[in-house]
Amino acid sequence: MLIGFLLFSDTSSLFLGFHRSQLWLILGQAFTLYTFFPLVTVGLLKAVGFLESIHLRTQRERVIPLVAVGIWYFWIWYVWKNLPDYPVELVQFALAAWTTSWVTLMINVRMKISLHTLSAGLILAFLFLWAGKHQYGAGYYLPIACLWAGAVGAARLYISDHKKSEVYLGYFVGAALMCIVRIIY
Repeated sequence: MLIGFLLFSDTSSLFLGFHRSQLWLILGQAFTLYTFFPLVTVGLLKAVGFLESIHLRTQRERVIPLVAVGIWYFWIWYVWKNLPDYPVELVQFALAAWTTSWVTLMINVRMKISLHTLSAGLILAFLFLWAGKHQYGAGYYLPIACLWAGAVGAARLYISDHKKSEVYLGYFVGAALMCIVRIIY
C-alpha cells in the first residue's frame, strides 16, 4: 500500500526519473517480498502442521513466521540498497521494516505485541517524515493515514486479540524504529 502510494501518487516526487515499467517492477518486488512470500510461508507452515491457525494467535506460533519475514525483508532491503538511483527513502523504509521484524521477534519472547499496529506505526512515521521533507507534503493523504492507523488499533482492541499495552507498544516500536533508521541511515 505505502509503496504503491509512493510510486503512483501525484504528490510523490521520489520516482520522477523512472520509466513506468520500472515503477511496476518495484511494485511487484514490494508485493512479492512484503506480502506474497510471507503469506505463502504462513500457509506452508499451517499446511505442514507447524501452526494451528494462520492468525498466529500465540507467541509461540509467531516465531518461525517472524524469522521468515526477517529473511524476506532483509532480501528486499539488500537488493534495493544496491540498485542505482533508488530513492533513499525507499531503502530506509525497507531497512526499518527489516529491523522491525527482528526487534518484534525479540519482544515476542516477553509479550504478544500487535503486528498490525507495529506496521501502522512504521507506515505512519514514514509518511510524517516523508511529508516534512518533500515540497509537495502529503496533502489529504496524511489525515487519511492517521484515520487508517487508528482504525487498525481499534479493530485489534475490538476483536480482543490484544491488550491495550500490546497495541500501543506496536505503534510506538514501529514509529520509533522508522525514526531511528531515518536518523542513522
